[in-house]
Amino acid sequence: MYGGTYPSTIERAQKADYIGFLHRHPYATDAYELGYAVGHREDYEYLTRDYPNVDLPTIILDNDFRDPDIGRYLDQFDTYDPSVAILGDAYTPAEAEGFNAVVEQLRDEFSHKEYVVVPKCGRAFDILDRDTVLGYPMGYSDVEADDYSEREDWRGRKVHLLGASPPKQYAVMQELTQPNLRDDPPANIVGVDWNGPHKMAYLGEYWSRDGWQPADHLSIRNTVRKSLEEIKQYWQDRGVWPETEPIDLYGPAVEEPNELIYMDQGGDPIGTREDLEAAYVERYEEYGRIAFLSEHAKKRWEYYEGLTLAD
Repeated sequence: MYGGTYPSTIERAQKADYIGFLHRHPYATDAYELGYAVGHREDYEYLTRDYPNVDLPTIILDNDFRDPDIGRYLDQFDTYDPSVAILGDAYTPAEAEGFNAVVEQLRDEFSHKEYVVVPKCGRAFDILDRDTVLGYPMGYSDVEADDYSEREDWRGRKVHLLGASPPKQYAVMQELTQPNLRDDPPANIVGVDWNGPHKMAYLGEYWSRDGWQPADHLSIRNTVRKSLEEIKQYWQDRGVWPETEPIDLYGPAVEEPNELIYMDQGGDPIGTREDLEAAYVERYEEYGRIAFLSEHAKKRWEYYEGLTLAD
């Protein structure tokens, strides 16, 4: 899904392939529809089982950094089939060698995916394969990049910025891509992610391009969405936002019927976004897409009307 030739200009170096947001429904659903590459950590999921009309692809699969286990991660990799696999942190040369072996094995079968490893020691930069994306730790990491590396270690490599607010990420992006006295090649910023807006929403604030703003007038869901809208505009203003969004490739997470009505309620309109997510939507040759309040009502309507499912 991602990858391609190495960028020839600073603008291309800063143009991300994906902007990630890793969380559960409904926040991930809203993020996906705004164009984010959504995903989750291996130890949780989207929790959409109770929402029959929500179907989210796992674009990014992160590892459980507090309890890493590559075997367990690979089991989840097989389950979710992510486009971007954040495999783990290499604190030692031996761990970097181990990740190289895992990436080589995965790349033989899934060459189109991006594999991210976070170097946490200086020697890891020389060991990790040049095609492997280097995760630049900026969020809850126990060590910071400056503790074990120089800026030039990251230049000329594919980089994913992990965590921190957009202004902080953009400052690092500038340091890794702008011309320097050593004439080092720019880093290729393939992706960034940040999940901070969700935590701050519970404190009653949303992120904006002018700083954090009060959100007492908004629900938690709408507060997170407001932050995501502002983040998207921030990256668009700087030419970082991707040219292609995952929703363009995978389609909508929540299908809408041809007319927003519940067939089993005499044509009453679907009132809210939450109603639509909870609806049972199906496509029939006779009617196109229509929605139902329950699976029982859907099956009953299909039986009595003799409806034919569309291909």
